[in-house]
Amino acid sequence: MKNTNFIVYIEQDEDGVFIGSIPAVPGCHAEGKTQKGMLKNLQQVLKLCLRNTNLKEVEKTKFIGIECLELNYA
Repeated sequence: MKNTNFIVYIEQDEDGVFIGSIPAVPGCHAEGKTQKGMLKNLQQVLKLCLRNTNLKEVEKTKFIGIECLELNYA
């Protein structure tokens, strides 16, 4: 079986809950009380998401980076 690596975006909300998402796979996100717990949940969600996704298309994506966008609003 071939291993595939996925880029995971991790955030933490105001209540301390960890939220992870995999931008390359639409709808693939999960949460957990700990980062480790969130990643375990995300792995399960990823398996479900990949049932309905063409893995070859997902593997074509390439992580470029993260930017900070400043927005001035009044």
